Amino acid sequence: MKELELKGLSEQDTARIGEKLGEGLFPGAFIALYGGLGAGKTTLTRSIAAALGIRGILSPTFTIVREYAGRIPLFHFDAYRLGDADELYAIGFDEYMARGGAIIMEWCENVEDALPCDRLEIHIQGSGEEPRSMRIAASGAAHEKLMEGLA
Repeated sequence: MKELELKGLSEQDTARIGEKLGEGLFPGAFIALYGGLGAGKTTLTRSIAAALGIRGILSPTFTIVREYAGRIPLFHFDAYRLGDADELYAIGFDEYMARGGAIIMEWCENVEDALPCDRLEIHIQGSGEEPRSMRIAASGAAHEKLMEGLA
């Protein structure tokens, strides 16, 4: 697993990171987002989606998953309200994984057992107006290449 740490990030920096990720995103990519309320998970997702040609990203907190059509399909999950991996599988997670789009999942802590081995993990710290820090870890060659574009 390769890792990268970025510190002192503004909201604009976070958006630029998202755009770079979106430019390199590929079918089958899985991005696991970690961070507290207001850390910038949805902001990061919006900028990734914008690079895929997708506008109007909404938080999927109450719907659990939202689908978007862009350069590649994007499935945006929010596992905040899920108790465990079984609940994620009950809503068809396997089927989304098999559809060949990219998946971005917020609140992955709740469903760790369901996450694929090959993935990009982004841990965001900070909230409100304070600068953010990100610890990014990549597993698998394709996700490592995706992360290399951020350094």
